[in-house]
Amino acid sequence: MIDLQEQKERVICVGVSTMDMDDTQASLDELEELAETAGAVVLEKIIQNREQIHPGTYLGKGKIEEVRERIHALGATGVVCDDELSPAQMKNLEMLLDTKVMDRTLVILDIFAGRASTREGKIQVELAQLRYRAARLVGLRESLSRLGGGIGTRGPGETKLETDRRVIHDRISSLKKELEEVKRHRETTRKSRERSRIPVIAIVGYTNAGKSTLLNALTGASILAEDKLFATLDPTTRNLVLPTGEEVLLTDTVGFIRKLPHHLIEAFRSTLEEAKYADVILHVVDASNPQMDIQMQVVYDTLKDLEIKDKPILTVFNKQDRVEGALRLVDYRADDTLGISARTGQGLEELQIMLGNILRNQKIYVERLYPYTEAGKVQILRRYGQLMSEEYRDDGIYVVGYIPAEYFGKL
Repeated sequence: MIDLQEQKERVICVGVSTMDMDDTQASLDELEELAETAGAVVLEKIIQNREQIHPGTYLGKGKIEEVRERIHALGATGVVCDDELSPAQMKNLEMLLDTKVMDRTLVILDIFAGRASTREGKIQVELAQLRYRAARLVGLRESLSRLGGGIGTRGPGETKLETDRRVIHDRISSLKKELEEVKRHRETTRKSRERSRIPVIAIVGYTNAGKSTLLNALTGASILAEDKLFATLDPTTRNLVLPTGEEVLLTDTVGFIRKLPHHLIEAFRSTLEEAKYADVILHVVDASNPQMDIQMQVVYDTLKDLEIKDKPILTVFNKQDRVEGALRLVDYRADDTLGISARTGQGLEELQIMLGNILRNQKIYVERLYPYTEAGKVQILRRYGQLMSEEYRDDGIYVVGYIPAEYFGKL
């Protein structure tokens, strides 16, 4: 009987450390997790210490020979590099190692291709893949004959790699038009939200920090939440009523990761910009991860790249049920911090109270008596603000509440 089961790729992960005490080891550990998420088996991890990455071959001559020997000794079918390779680096390295060479970007794109489920997600991933591959047609063409499957062959597919640049660029133009149409629809939805004046809270964080689990716990949603990288790609928005009685919209966004491919940032910009138009940023951190501080920095760097600034930020240190001992909850860039466990429910009531307080601080307190001839102003408060109490008296309507600053003049 012939076994038709797809054979897993057996790879060696390699990285270059250019300075002492950098995070190359942690980055390579993450690359191992990415490769395994993409369906490969990691046989070994190798780091080379160099003053800088070799411009032509990524690794130095001696290290290339070492990797080549390990490929044959371990029976590896490919090598995964921890940085995005130039077309020349990829071509030269494949020739010298005589094996399939992939980089971090290709692996991440492959994971995204396998996870995208909505039309928008599929368009964004294919667009990012084609932009990546268009620059590498020459380098990849030689290795196409042995690309029988595995990492880098999902999404647009092998046939597109065999077409010329003109066809790929035509496809890119077509996808960009489709994405613009989706973007217009997203902007229409966003404007509708703005008219309704329902506050939007964007959930951001490093991949696998527990964003989807938190959204499920708060809203009762049933979106996929797994303990793995990039479990969900497509943004999900759900309603939540805070203890104050105020209704808000919680929007989950795609997880960030170090060295996030710029092709993906560009393709997913319209999705990621949900955070740009939010009233509050809810930053979810995996408190059980030893690389927590570095992951937080990656999130803030990505927000900066997306020009998201001047937003109130509440940082929640998630997965407290996995933390051993006391943990200092420190984030100097956040307006407030809180320790929670989305899985067990620890701290979720306090989280909702804190979100309500942050939103309330963005509004102006109103306490006054309106004559019945100005009852329409009470309706403005009821529609656009938060009416805490109202009392009908002989001389008018006495109200207490909060109103967004832009509507205060109408009262």
